[in-house]
Formats: sequence, structure tokens, C-alpha cells
Amino acid sequence: MWGGRFEAGPASVMEEITPSIDFDKRLAAQDIAGSRAHAAMLADQGIIGKADCAAILAGLDAVEKEIAAGDFVFRRALEDIHLNIESRLAEIAGPAAGRLHTARSRNDQVATDFRLWVREACGRADGGLAALQHALLAQAEAHAATIMPGFTHMQPAQPITFGHHCLAYVEMLARDRGRFADAARRMNESPLGAAALAGTSFPIDREATAKALGFSHPMRNSLDAVSARDFALEYLAAAVIAATNLSRLAGELVQWTSPAFGFVRLSDAFTTGSSIMPQKRNPDAAELVRGKTGRVLGDFVALATVVKGLALAYGSDLQEDKERVFDAADTLELCLAAMQGMVGDLTADPEAMRRAAEPGYPTATDLADWIVRVLKKPFRAAHHIAGGAVRRAEELGLRLDQLPLAELKALDPAITEDVFAVLTLDASVHSRTSFGGTAPSRVREQVAWWRERLA
Repeated sequence: MWGGRFEAGPASVMEEITPSIDFDKRLAAQDIAGSRAHAAMLADQGIIGKADCAAILAGLDAVEKEIAAGDFVFRRALEDIHLNIESRLAEIAGPAAGRLHTARSRNDQVATDFRLWVREACGRADGGLAALQHALLAQAEAHAATIMPGFTHMQPAQPITFGHHCLAYVEMLARDRGRFADAARRMNESPLGAAALAGTSFPIDREATAKALGFSHPMRNSLDAVSARDFALEYLAAAVIAATNLSRLAGELVQWTSPAFGFVRLSDAFTTGSSIMPQKRNPDAAELVRGKTGRVLGDFVALATVVKGLALAYGSDLQEDKERVFDAADTLELCLAAMQGMVGDLTADPEAMRRAAEPGYPTATDLADWIVRVLKKPFRAAHHIAGGAVRRAEELGLRLDQLPLAELKALDPAITEDVFAVLTLDASVHSRTSFGGTAPSRVREQVAWWRERLA
């Protein structure tokens, strides 16, 4: 493609380091779409003839069908997806194909293709996150009143419901979806027509090509158009935050499926055995989701490192952008599918959750709140009394609701037997009726709200 300038061929190592076709062939559909829009615009502007445009479009249709059928031969000697398609187009359409690259460079071509691909990846991520939200909502609805321990510092804190816990992840995933939506909106501008870096002297219509490709508008600066990769970094940033949220849920599934917790059980579809220990049921899928988060983070760091020192406009360093984004997208989409399957498949054990919620005096705060509400004590004084009750119950080996009234009166004579109504797990959970609280009524309310929003 640049033979007029060079007398000798490239060194053999260049044949290994230069080609990107092994991975950028994934941009074939986007490359063809961009070429169709560009060819139609060139014809509409009178830059190429209608007959040449028709030949180009027919040739692109033929190339698209060959790729879809698996009959297209990708050649490393042609380096990338752009030259592979252009070469085959020339074989099909003849000399007319040579007019397609008028007012266009591989620089704006690849930037356009890549934006189109990443925009679609944002949509796929959103779909996977929404599907996982639905799976979590089903569990939340089924377990709106299932009591489990809530932890801080991995120590028993207060009783909550399993439904409430599931809804926390629904909220996280909603923010993840918002990040992908924001990223997609910001990247939705067209580089096509920026040419190599300075624009073109041909009377092109960049608004037309932007509209044809679903972009909101063309990018306003040709240098920025060909060199910007912050859209890819923003996708990767959203991906790594989403993967981190998935990792937190995966880590809890690993804990909850262990005999020490026994909160949930995964079916055979999402567990594996051991080659030596026949009793094992390993939550491999959850562990792999947790582990793959590091891979997505690595992709973000790798691309950020590539881009951070690049002068404007284009450098071959940017060839490294696609593998990192492709890998992160594949990894995230796989993890989302696995997590949706696990959450939809799991069976909760309410009895095990309730047993785990009993130790650790989780209703101590309810005792302090009762003292504030009924005895009109300042909260700090009530906190001190409740702490004394916990210490005495611990000495006697009793739950807080089993502590004799006389022991409580020794701490404050004004305490009455009415206090026992707030010291059970059920009473504690049902009392948390503040907006966003764990009370079953609030959980059901939030499930209904989310179902309406996601419908």
C-alpha cells in the first residue's frame, strides 16, 4: 500500500510485530459499516461517481457474506482488517474499489471502527448487568423476610434479611449500568473524515457519515479524533468497577457455600469436585469470577500505560488498544453470564442463616434504641447500659433476649419487661422501617420499585 515510497521490503521481524489482523479482524462488521457510510457520502458529494459507489457497496456486501460464511481468507501480509477488506474488495469490485479510500486514512478508519465496537460493548455490558439484576431481584423477593446476620468488620453486627442483602447488589449494578451509559454517550461522536490528522481538502459531509453510523455528531478536532483513546479507557474503567462489584458478590458466594456458613447451595451446574477428595463441592465459577477481576484491572492499567506518554496524533503504539479492550469485554461478559447463572441457580438455607444471626448479641442496638425511645435516655447513656447488658449476658452464656429482667434492672431500674419485645431477631428486622431499611415491608417495596424500573 506504500510501495511507491520504499525500494526494499521490511525485515522479517516486521512481519511478526506489525500485523494486527489476528485480533482486529473482530472489527470487520464495523469496518464494513464505516466503508458503506463513507462511500455513500463520497457519491452524494460528487467526489466519486454513482457507478463506482454502487460497485463498492455491492463488493462490501459480498465481503460481508464471505466473512459471515467463514469463507474469507484473512492474510497477515496485509497487516490489518482494513487492508484485508480493501484488498478483497479490489478483487471483487475492480478499480472502483481504489476510490473508497478518498478523503480517508487508516487513522480515522480505525478510530471509527473501534468506537463503534466499544459502543456496542457498552450495550452488551448493560444487558448482562440488567440480567443479573433480575436474578438478584428474584432472590430478594423470595427472601424478603429471611433473616441473616449483617456484618461489619466480618463480625456479627445487626440482623438483616437476605432479600435486603441481594438488593444492595442490585443498587451497585445500577451504578455500573450508569457508568457504561455515560461512557457510551461520551464516545458517541464520529472520527470519520478526520483523515490522517489534519482533515481533508475534499468537500466531505461529516454530519452525513456520523448520522449514518448512529453517532450524535462528528468530532470537532481532527487531531483529537484520530488520537483519542479515552473512550476505550473509560469503557475499561467502567468494566473494572463492574468486575470489582462482581468479585465482592463472588467472594460472598464462596464464603456462603462453605460448611462454616452454609447459607446457600449451588447446584452441580456451578460447582466442581476434587480429583482426590470425593466429598468436595467447590464453587469454582465464583472463584473464577473473583480471580478474573485482576485480569480486567490489568487491561485498564496496560492501556493507560500505553496512552499516557503519546504525543498527538497517531502512533503505532495505539495498535495495543484493541487486545486490551477485547480481553476485558470478553472477560466481563463471561463473568456476568456466570454470575447470573449462579444467582439464579442458588438455593438459600433460611435456617442456617437464622442460626448464624443469633450469636454475637445482634439486638444490642435495639436495646439501646428502646432505652432512648421509652426511658428518654441520651443515646450515649443507653449505649453504655446496653453494653453492660451484653457483658452480663456473655458472662451467663445467654442470648440477650434470655437475660433475666432482674439483670437488666440492675443496670437501670426503669427497664420493664416490655423491653423483651424488641430483643428478638424478628422484632429487630421488622423494626427497621426507615427508607432503605431491611424490614421485609421495605424490601418488598424496593423489589416492586426495581421491577417497575427494569421493566
